[in-house]
Amino acid sequence: MVGRGKSIQDHHTNGRLRVVHVVVQEAPASEEVAEALSMSPGAAVLTRARRFAIEDRIVQTATSHIPLDVVAAAPAVGYTGPGPGGMYARMAEAGLGPETFRETVVCRMPTSAEAEVLSLPRGTPVVAVTRYAYTSTQRCVEVNEMVLDAGAYTLEYVFGA
Repeated sequence: MVGRGKSIQDHHTNGRLRVVHVVVQEAPASEEVAEALSMSPGAAVLTRARRFAIEDRIVQTATSHIPLDVVAAAPAVGYTGPGPGGMYARMAEAGLGPETFRETVVCRMPTSAEAEVLSLPRGTPVVAVTRYAYTSTQRCVEVNEMVLDAGAYTLEYVFGA
């Protein structure tokens, strides 16, 4: 069901988080992304790279990788502002809305590039979350690679037994 929960950003920042930088472009898929999206490594995907800030401090980066046929079916996914409900709502309107998600969560020290973008003090860890979005037919339609400043987030998961 689209639109029932809060985004990871809104839930943990009480709505104070805002997108401060969005770059949408075609790029070659990495081996990991290509495997998840059932395509050849290096095949073109649409990337949506975003930076999120609380006040003036970047606390998260997120890069979504989306197959071009999904973008063709839901063109607004390629906009820097895809409209109410975001890109998942546009995918749902095209019959490609995610029905299930799988996330891999890793706590680690940041790369030098991540530490620079997030302006992290030395010794501050990050939480790397990779989210896979699947349609009702179990087709992966997005891989979202997020890096969160561990000091700015609490992750909470609720699921059935």
